[in-house]
Amino acid sequence: MATKLRPLDDNVLIKPAEAEEKTAGGIVLPDSAKEKPLRGTVVALGPGRTLKNGKRQEPSLKKGDVVLFGRYSGSDIKIDGVEHKILREAEVLAVLE
Repeated sequence: MATKLRPLDDNVLIKPAEAEEKTAGGIVLPDSAKEKPLRGTVVALGPGRTLKNGKRQEPSLKKGDVVLFGRYSGSDIKIDGVEHKILREAEVLAVLE
Protein backbone atom coordinates (compact mmCIF):
# COMPACT_ATOMS: atom_id res chain seq x y z
CA MET A 1 0.00 0.00 0.00
CA ALA A 2 1.40 3.42 -0.99
CA THR A 3 2.16 5.98 1.69
CA LYS A 4 0.18 9.20 1.43
CA LEU A 5 2.14 12.39 2.00
CA ARG A 6 0.72 15.92 1.95
CA PRO A 7 3.29 18.76 2.04
CA LEU A 8 2.54 21.70 4.31
CA ASP A 9 2.51 25.42 3.44
CA ASP A 10 4.61 26.16 0.33
CA ASN A 11 6.49 22.85 0.29
CA VAL A 12 6.64 20.76 -2.88
CA LEU A 13 7.25 17.00 -3.21
CA ILE A 14 9.27 16.13 -6.32
CA LYS A 15 10.23 12.78 -7.81
CA PRO A 16 13.68 13.36 -9.36
CA ALA A 17 14.32 12.15 -12.91
CA GLU A 18 16.55 9.11 -13.31
CA ALA A 19 20.30 9.77 -13.55
CA GLU A 20 21.76 9.52 -17.03
CA GLU A 21 23.07 6.04 -17.88
CA LYS A 22 25.22 7.20 -20.82
CA THR A 23 27.08 10.36 -21.81
CA ALA A 24 26.24 12.22 -25.01
CA GLY A 25 29.14 10.34 -26.66
CA GLY A 26 27.65 6.96 -25.71
CA ILE A 27 29.94 6.07 -22.79
CA VAL A 28 28.14 4.01 -20.13
CA LEU A 29 28.54 5.57 -16.67
CA PRO A 30 29.06 3.50 -13.51
CA ASP A 31 26.80 4.27 -10.53
CA SER A 32 29.60 6.14 -8.74
CA ALA A 33 30.03 8.59 -11.66
CA LYS A 34 26.36 9.45 -12.12
CA GLU A 35 25.37 12.95 -11.06
CA LYS A 36 22.18 13.60 -9.17
CA PRO A 37 19.51 14.88 -11.55
CA LEU A 38 18.50 18.53 -11.33
CA ARG A 39 15.03 17.99 -12.77
CA GLY A 40 11.98 16.18 -11.56
CA THR A 41 8.18 15.92 -11.60
CA VAL A 42 5.93 17.58 -9.02
CA VAL A 43 4.09 14.81 -7.15
CA ALA A 44 2.32 16.84 -4.45
CA LEU A 45 1.98 20.45 -3.28
CA GLY A 46 1.11 22.18 -0.06
CA PRO A 47 -1.79 24.68 0.07
CA GLY A 48 0.54 27.67 -0.34
CA ARG A 49 2.42 30.20 1.74
CA THR A 50 0.54 32.11 4.45
CA LEU A 51 0.79 35.87 3.90
CA LYS A 52 1.04 38.49 6.67
CA ASN A 53 -2.67 39.30 6.31
CA GLY A 54 -3.53 35.63 7.08
CA LYS A 55 -4.56 34.68 3.53
CA ARG A 56 -2.83 31.98 1.52
CA GLN A 57 -0.89 32.61 -1.67
CA GLU A 58 -1.83 29.90 -4.18
CA PRO A 59 1.12 27.82 -5.45
CA SER A 60 2.32 28.72 -8.94
CA LEU A 61 3.17 25.06 -9.64
CA LYS A 62 0.76 22.21 -10.29
CA LYS A 63 0.94 18.45 -9.97
CA GLY A 64 2.71 16.92 -12.98
CA ASP A 65 4.91 19.96 -13.77
CA VAL A 66 8.49 19.08 -14.75
CA VAL A 67 10.78 21.44 -12.86
CA LEU A 68 14.45 22.32 -12.41
CA PHE A 69 15.92 22.77 -8.93
CA GLY A 70 19.34 23.50 -7.41
CA ARG A 71 21.84 20.72 -6.77
CA TYR A 72 21.81 21.17 -2.97
CA SER A 73 18.25 22.43 -2.46
CA GLY A 74 15.62 20.68 -0.38
CA SER A 75 15.79 17.43 1.56
CA ASP A 76 16.09 13.92 0.16
CA ILE A 77 13.51 11.45 1.49
CA LYS A 78 12.41 7.91 0.62
CA ILE A 79 8.74 7.07 0.25
CA ASP A 80 8.00 3.35 -0.11
CA GLY A 81 11.63 2.81 -1.18
CA VAL A 82 11.52 5.48 -3.92
CA GLU A 83 13.76 8.57 -3.71
CA HIS A 84 11.95 11.93 -3.55
CA LYS A 85 12.92 15.49 -2.77
CA ILE A 86 10.91 17.92 -0.67
CA LEU A 87 11.65 21.62 -1.01
CA ARG A 88 10.07 25.04 -0.76
CA GLU A 89 8.37 26.38 -3.88
CA ALA A 90 10.88 29.27 -3.91
CA GLU A 91 13.72 26.74 -4.37
CA VAL A 92 12.27 25.61 -7.71
CA LEU A 93 14.25 27.42 -10.40
CA ALA A 94 12.09 26.85 -13.50
CA VAL A 95 9.23 24.88 -15.05
CA LEU A 96 10.00 23.03 -18.29
CA GLU A 97 7.31 23.48 -20.95
